[in-house]
Amino acid sequence: MAAVLTAKQADITTLDVDAIVNAANSALARGGGVCGAIHQAAGPELAEECRGLGGCEVGDAKLTRGYRLKARFVIHAVGPVWSGGDQGEAELLASCYRRSLEVAAQNGAHSVAFPGISTGIFGYPVELAAPLAVKTVRESLPQHPSIQEVVFCCFSSDDAAIYRRLIEATNE
Repeated sequence: MAAVLTAKQADITTLDVDAIVNAANSALARGGGVCGAIHQAAGPELAEECRGLGGCEVGDAKLTRGYRLKARFVIHAVGPVWSGGDQGEAELLASCYRRSLEVAAQNGAHSVAFPGISTGIFGYPVELAAPLAVKTVRESLPQHPSIQEVVFCCFSSDDAAIYRRLIEATNE
């Protein structure tokens, strides 16, 4: 059975999924935006575990426990900072989605929720990031048949609408 892709406007920290993806920084330190919200909701144990991971390269992802979250795991994916689009940002962003799904599958996750990686303070335009995210996830899922659900969790209703349109268009 193929995985179900959905988009919703919600607080990612409240989702009842196996793993949520954190739009992390390379130090895996508590930041602003979704990263700060995840650290706040998970509790101080998350920051302590992150400190022991030795950071993370841009385009890669690392796993921690979810602590006080409903999600069992947090997958910390480090997206690129937008620099105009000619610095390899698209490949690095796609790599975040591929690696996150790989890490999720390796750890037995059946459901994964993604934020708009790099679209916050890293400045990646959502109009460019969303199609790349949906395409990369669709192309990667056949390698990870244990993943049955992927949620694109958006802070704004406008962003959620973009993801919904893209998911519907690729369902046809």
